[in-house]
Amino acid sequence: MAGVADAPDDRLYFRQLLAGRDLAVGDPLATQMVNFVYLIGDRVSGEALAVDPAYDPEGLLAVLAADGMRLVGVLATHYHPDHVGGDLMGHHVAGVAELLGLVDVPVHLQAEEVPWVQRVTGLGASELVGHRSGDRVRVGDVEVELVHTPGHTPGSQCFAVSDRLVAGDTLFLDGCGRTDLPGGDPEALYESLTTRLARFDDGTVLYPGHRYSPASAATLGSVREHNVVFRVKDPAQWLAMFGGR
Repeated sequence: MAGVADAPDDRLYFRQLLAGRDLAVGDPLATQMVNFVYLIGDRVSGEALAVDPAYDPEGLLAVLAADGMRLVGVLATHYHPDHVGGDLMGHHVAGVAELLGLVDVPVHLQAEEVPWVQRVTGLGASELVGHRSGDRVRVGDVEVELVHTPGHTPGSQCFAVSDRLVAGDTLFLDGCGRTDLPGGDPEALYESLTTRLARFDDGTVLYPGHRYSPASAATLGSVREHNVVFRVKDPAQWLAMFGGR
C-alpha cells in the first residue's frame, strides 16, 4: 500500500465489531443493518480511535475497557445515521452525540461532511474536526490516513492504516455505496473507485462498512477480481449501470 507507513505489529490494535452481534446485541435495527464498527489504536499507549460508533456507545466503551484501551477520538466515514447516529427509518440510532456525552473526544471528518453530520447528529461545529484528503490522525505511534472518496456522500472517506483500508460505504466486498441519497454523486464515486483507491495495492485488506457478504474482509486484489463495479470499462457504462442507484 502506497503512502502509509506500516504500524509495528506489536503496537497496532485493530478490531472489527458487528452491530447486532458484538455491540447492540438484540437490537433489531442493528441486526438488520449489519454495520461494522472499527477500533484502531496503539496497544502500547492504550489509546484508540472508533470508526463509525453507532448503535451502542456504552457497549463500545466497555469493549475498549476490557481490552485495556481508552477512546481518544472518533473517525466518521460519512453522515448517514447508521454510521454516526440520528433518525433512521423512524428509529433513533444512538451514535456520536451520545458517545460524546460519555467521553470528550474529537470527531474527525472530511471538511465537506461537517454540515451534514451537524444536521444529522445535532453536534456543533466546535465538536467536529474538518480535514482534507491525505491528512493523518495519530493515535499513539499509529498513524491513520484519511482518504477522501466522494460519491456515496460529498465527504465520504476511507481510512488507511498499515496494510488495511477501512472503506465505509465507498466500497464493499460485493458492490459499492448507493448514490441516490442526498449528496450522492455517481460520477464522483466512479472517480473515487477507479482513481483515488487505485494506489492501494492488491495485498491491502479491505474492511467494509457493512457485512453484505459472507466474508467480513478481503484483499483488494480479490475485490477487484470479483466485484462487478470493477468490470465497468468507462464512465458512460458506469452511469448506465449505477447512475440511478
